[in-house]
Amino acid sequence: MRLFTKFTLFFSILLMLILIPLETYAAEKGFYKIVTNENTKEEILVGSLPEANVKLYATERTGLLENFRLHLSSGDKYLPFWFNVSNRSYWPSLFYKDINQDGKKELIFVLTTGYGNDTVKQNVHVFHEIKTDLGNAYEETLVDNPMAIILKNVKTNLTKSEAIITLGNKKTVIKIDELGVDPKHLFPDIAIGNITEFEILDNKLTANMGASVSPAGGYLGDFHITYTFKDKMYQVEKIEFIPNK
Repeated sequence: MRLFTKFTLFFSILLMLILIPLETYAAEKGFYKIVTNENTKEEILVGSLPEANVKLYATERTGLLENFRLHLSSGDKYLPFWFNVSNRSYWPSLFYKDINQDGKKELIFVLTTGYGNDTVKQNVHVFHEIKTDLGNAYEETLVDNPMAIILKNVKTNLTKSEAIITLGNKKTVIKIDELGVDPKHLFPDIAIGNITEFEILDNKLTANMGASVSPAGGYLGDFHITYTFKDKMYQVEKIEFIPNK
C-alpha cells in the first residue's frame, strides 16, 4: 500500500513537471488565453428600439465595436461576426419599419464598417418576426449585396475624355474635363462602392453607392438601389444612377 502511495505521488509530481512547461509555452505562443475579470470587457449599450423592446449591446476596443448582443423579448442573440467602427458619429442605426409591406414591422440594423475621406462602408441586417412553438421570435433574412446588383445591371467604360455608365437602355456620359480632373490621375475604370450607405425611405430599404474616376475630385454621382422582398430575400426592385450636379 505504501509503495502504491509513493508511486502515485511520484507520478503526480512528474506529470506537473511536464505540464507546467507546456502550459507556459502555449500561453507564450498565444494558443490560448486565460480570461480574468480584469481582462473582461464591459458591454455598452449602442442602440435601442423601445417600441420593439430591443437593445443592442457591444464591447469596445481601439477603433471597433465587437461582440454584439441583441436583446429581444424572446431572448438574446449573440452576433460574433458583426463589427462597427467605434466613432460615435457612426454607431449602428436601428429601424423598426414594415419594409416588406406584410403588416408587421421588421428590425433593421445598419452597421458602419469603415469611413474616411470620401469613404463610407456600411452593411445591413434585417430580421423578420416569425412564429415558433415557444412564441414569436426574430430571424435574419438575406439582403442581396448591392455590389452584386451593380455588377449584374451596370456596364461602365472610362476613357481619357469620358466616363460612360450604361444602365439598361439608359446611357449616361460625363465629360472628364468638366470634372476638372487631370487624366493622368484617372482610375483604370469607374470605381464603385467607396461610398455604400443604407437607409429607409418611404418604408423601403435602399442603398446608395458612389461612383468616381479618380482619388480626388472625380466623383460622378450615386447609384440608388431600392429593394423589394421577393423569393424569401430582399433583392433589387429598381436601380437608377443620379449624376452629381
